[in-house]
Amino acid sequence: MSPQSLLAFDFGLKRVGVASGNRLTGTATPLTTLHAQGKAVFAPIEALLKEWQPDALVVGIPRHPDGAPHAMTAAAQKFAASLRGRFHKPVFEVDERYTSVEAESYGARDVDAAAAALILEQYMREHAA
Repeated sequence: MSPQSLLAFDFGLKRVGVASGNRLTGTATPLTTLHAQGKAVFAPIEALLKEWQPDALVVGIPRHPDGAPHAMTAAAQKFAASLRGRFHKPVFEVDERYTSVEAESYGARDVDAAAAALILEQYMREHAA
């Protein structure tokens, strides 16, 4: 059975955008942006997991426009692996090229959280039941 409730992350070295979503309704909602670096980001993530109780997590993986990986690709993949290891939930990776630019074009007040919502919507489109 595929996960129904999800939290998504737009990973950055200084900020991590977070969104929640539900496959039953097909909706994603920007939640917050965590302003923490390194291992310090995992405490607020743990609090969000306790609050929202997601079935699975989704992490946006950035790439160059041609799909080639770059330095942030590896950093986001390491973040995803850390989520798996720390919280023992399924973690899905999604290509997130241009989500921040798209969120900015919509005039989002919290671009990182809005980008996380776009990442989650993309995941749900790609994994429609």
